[in-house]
Amino acid sequence: MSATRASRQTKVRRRAIRRRRVVAFLGVVALAAVAVAVVEPIFDNAVKEVVLPLRHEDIIRQQAAEKDLDPALVAGVIYAESRFRDQTSKAGAKGLMQLTPATARFIEHLSGGSTFQVADLSTPQVNIAYGTYYLRYLLNRYGGNVPLALAAYNGGEGNVDRWVDQARQEGRALSIDAIPFGETRAYVRAVEDAASKYRSNYRRELGL
Repeated sequence: MSATRASRQTKVRRRAIRRRRVVAFLGVVALAAVAVAVVEPIFDNAVKEVVLPLRHEDIIRQQAAEKDLDPALVAGVIYAESRFRDQTSKAGAKGLMQLTPATARFIEHLSGGSTFQVADLSTPQVNIAYGTYYLRYLLNRYGGNVPLALAAYNGGEGNVDRWVDQARQEGRALSIDAIPFGETRAYVRAVEDAASKYRSNYRRELGL
């Protein structure tokens, strides 16, 4: 075999190797693109669920529509209260929207019910129905003022009434910054921040 022929064959083999490498590389790139397309939404949803969980969205949508509430606000309250976990606080508040038995009985009285049992507060349908009823009641009581309603949900109507009266005597409206209870200030901000994120991240799930 001549040197020239051997050189040509070597060049042909090198080109073939390069082509195989290019094809293999493109195959890896294509597989990576497919993997990203498949995995990215799953990963994004998993991250979203860890950072901003959402459960029982069908009940939230139903009860929010029935009570003329923003479903994102309802989700924000649940997030701030329980992170969507059924639990009982040290103060005895129960379930997703953290209602005390006394508040639940008050809601039952307002709504004309007569079959309430404390154990019912562990049922998402009942807990969210009662919690949204109470939230609507507070919004009506405070003229649709969301921060005041949230402050009352957390700190109690008596405290909010006193703060509002004090602010009125001083010729000003009660702002979030002027709420005396640090826990309640933080709560109102946490709910509003969570509600804003639910509106952005769960529009379809919440029917927004």
